[in-house]
Formats: sequence, structure tokens, C-alpha cells
Amino acid sequence: MVDQFGKDHSWQDAMKIYLKFEGGKDDDPVDPGGRTNQGVIQREFSAWLRKNGKPNRDVFTMTDAERDEIYWENYGQKVRFNELPPGVDLVVADGAINSGPSQSVKWVQRALGLTADGVLGNVTLQAILNYPDHDDLIAKVVERRNAFLRSLKTFYHFGKGWLSRTSQLQKIGQAWAMGSVGPAVAWSPNMNKKATIVDAQPLVSTAPSDATTAGGAVTTTLTTVQSTLQPLQGASHFVDQALTAIMVLGALATAGGLLWAWYARRKNSALTDALDLAPAPAVNDNDIVPDEVKAQYVDPTARGSETGNIAPGTVTTSGRQAGDTEDRVNPPAPIPAGKQSAA
Repeated sequence: MVDQFGKDHSWQDAMKIYLKFEGGKDDDPVDPGGRTNQGVIQREFSAWLRKNGKPNRDVFTMTDAERDEIYWENYGQKVRFNELPPGVDLVVADGAINSGPSQSVKWVQRALGLTADGVLGNVTLQAILNYPDHDDLIAKVVERRNAFLRSLKTFYHFGKGWLSRTSQLQKIGQAWAMGSVGPAVAWSPNMNKKATIVDAQPLVSTAPSDATTAGGAVTTTLTTVQSTLQPLQGASHFVDQALTAIMVLGALATAGGLLWAWYARRKNSALTDALDLAPAPAVNDNDIVPDEVKAQYVDPTARGSETGNIAPGTVTTSGRQAGDTEDRVNPPAPIPAGKQSAA
């Protein structure tokens, strides 16, 4: 059945896939999500109950109706599922479920070559719609997601399950993009474990290289000892051997420091790229823009947000007014009738 957006697959179809990925109740102490029921963690369930004026309960008591509302409000709406093309919608929302909406949107933005601010605004949406090959876009988004997953400390425990999930997701998403159905989901252990930035591998310290290169503590100490013994060179065989040893140790320390510096730069560059840690452009604090307007932006100077540093109401070359930017997300569309349940 084709929905109101002309797509062959609906949110209800996507939910059937997500629930197969997520499984049932789980309380794995290694899972950063903690106590979880069908992909909804306790903290998320408690927040939803509080927002709706309901008393707190164990997430294991969550009803299917509550689950469906949480999925739509926290994931489907936030990534504008109903406005995305077939296949891309499935992939982006699944990333939101597993790693959070902001992180999932960043993967899409990086795949598109946009500034990764984690907000699916109108510029990002238009770039997705204009992309000439959604099959290719899905592959690039999954590639970004896999690089992120490999950069988490928990990949050792859950990596096999995560990669099984993304592999199946890519195949199904690409099938949707081509107007087909795709393969059935095959459950893999740990494919439902949360994968979030809080579990990122730490950046490699440059302290070892700093200590052994010029001016470092180790190099300075060896140089001091060498200078002390230098006047005694030739006085005894022991002193000569000591000076030779110090020279060798100094050379080895310097070489080791340079090698470590190369490794640290390489590793940290890969982590920064995979985890989207590159600093965003500084927020423009132009006094022309009132504080209440600045507050509407996550990153007013990011690509796609060209109205971030001009007076409100000014029409830009793109025909948009100040305040109508990438980072100002339109209110999400309500869940389509007949799609509240993910039977």
C-alpha cells in the first residue's frame, strides 16, 4: 500500500524491522543502555511517562501502544521519516534508535558533504532528496555508521551483532530504494545493544612522544647526564661506554617518540573522523542578531545556515529569510492514521 508520501513502505513496515532488530527484554550490565524492553531503555521510558503526566514504572511493563508512541515521537518524528525517500528513511531512523537521532543525522550529513550538526533541517532534507542515487547514499551512510561503531570501546563486546544489523539494514534499505522488499531480518546476538558516543575510545595521548623528543623530560635528562660526563671522556673505559650508551638511548628515545607521535596523529585523526569530533565553526555573536534568534541555531555559521549572522527578516540570496535555517527544524508531521501500531 502506498502512503501519503507516495512510498511503498510505511512507518509500520519499518517498525516491524526495528522490533526484530531490538528483540525483547534485556538487562545486560555491559550494555550502556541498561535495562531495556524492545529497544526502549528505562531512562527513556521514565522520561516519556513523566512528560505525559504518568507515574514511573519499570520499562519491562511497557505496553505495545506506549512503545509505538515512544518510537514515533523519539525517532520517527525527529528524523522526519515521512519526508525521507524510501530506504533512506529506514536507515536513518534505525541509526536514531541505536545511537540517537543526532548521531544518525550526522552520518547522513557527512555522507552528503554537509557540516555535521546533527539536525535534520530543510537544507539537509533537500540535499537528501536531490541526491542522484539513494542506493549509493544508503551505502555511504552505513559506511559512516560502521566506522563510528568500530571506534567505540564496546565494539569488542557487541561489534559482531552491530555489523550484522547494519549489513542487513543496508540490504533492506537499498531494496526499499529500488521499490522492492529486501531479505527477512535474521537475529544476531547483541545487535540490539546501544551504540552511543559516551562509549567512544579515548584519543591517544601524545605524552610519550612529548617526553622523548627535543625538549622532553627523557631527552633533557639524557642530555644533562651526557654533558656531565663529556669532560671525563677518555679518562676511563667505563665513562666511554656510558657516553656511548647514552647516545644510543637518546637516538632510540627520539626515534620511538617520533614513531609514537606518528601513530597518535594517525589514530586520533581516524577517531576524530569516525566520531565526528572535529570542532564545529564558532558561533557568530554578531550583535545585530538578537539572543532569542541566536538561540534558534545549533551552529549559525554552519553550511546551510547562511542566515545565522544577519538581521531577522532579511531575505538571503537563496530566497529564505533569517531564522529559516538548517538548524531550525520544522514541527514534525503527526503519525499517519492507521500507523500507530507496529503489529
